[in-house]
Amino acid sequence: MDLLAAMQIFVRVVERGNFSRAARDLGLGQPAVSDRIERLERHLGVKLLLRSTRAVSCTDEGSLFYGKSKIVIEAADDARSVVAIGSKVVRGRIRLAAPHGIGEIVLPKIIARIRERHPQLDFDLVLNDDVTDPVTEGVDISLRLGLVADGNFVARRLGHVRRVLVASPSYIERHGLPEEPAHIAGHDFIRVAGLFSDGQLRFLHPQKSVRPTPINIVVTTSHWRPMYELLLCGTGIGVLQEPACADALSNGRLIRLLPDYVVPGFDLHALLPVTRPVPSKTQVVVKMIEKYLPNVLAHSPSGVTPDSEADG
Repeated sequence: MDLLAAMQIFVRVVERGNFSRAARDLGLGQPAVSDRIERLERHLGVKLLLRSTRAVSCTDEGSLFYGKSKIVIEAADDARSVVAIGSKVVRGRIRLAAPHGIGEIVLPKIIARIRERHPQLDFDLVLNDDVTDPVTEGVDISLRLGLVADGNFVARRLGHVRRVLVASPSYIERHGLPEEPAHIAGHDFIRVAGLFSDGQLRFLHPQKSVRPTPINIVVTTSHWRPMYELLLCGTGIGVLQEPACADALSNGRLIRLLPDYVVPGFDLHALLPVTRPVPSKTQVVVKMIEKYLPNVLAHSPSGVTPDSEADG
């Protein structure tokens, strides 16, 4: 049997927690993935996984085999890179996770730039807004916004994503322009689920302290895009990541409210699994993300910058 291919399937099953998610990642049918794992177990003569109706977990032997398999897979990828065309070609597949806003607006441009430079690098881009361990996600790199807790990963700060309070001209024409944070309480507020759950909007000001401001939440969405469209339609006011609304701000479809006040933004980190050494393809991608982030956001210079200070 192709032991390396079987190891790759086994590792993905372990990291994704069940056969169906692993099968989707690998572009295989679930029966094929299950069959390859059973054949691998017969080949090794040990049971690697404990199966239930919804999830799988490793046996003691499976945990040991998982750790060694990761090392072998990463070594094989590095070996392929070393011997490829004068040792200068970076190749392989990078599985990259990111939050929706950054993943939909910023990363496509960066991935395009990376592939211009390294056309033999392939990408799987996985978008979700959860802050999870990259090993749990089954990815090589996980880009995450906000505070990063301790975990079985190394966190590398890439920059800071600013956020802005915005509304459409049509909304302002009907409801007026708030001139102080306290005025926000009288306006309809649209949010993404999980944000502003305490019903308060916090501002920062360089010269004075600002109390949290109550907000009147009228619409909650599970994704930033419907919120963005509702804001354009004049349904209410809301806070967006600046990269997501830079074009709308520049062409006047949205207007920044209370520009003298700052809505605290989020630090952006790259989470890498704890492996030594870090695979060369992973190092290349992280370095190029660091390089191209400011360039991609050149039209929004206050968006993400490697050396900007966190707003809290």
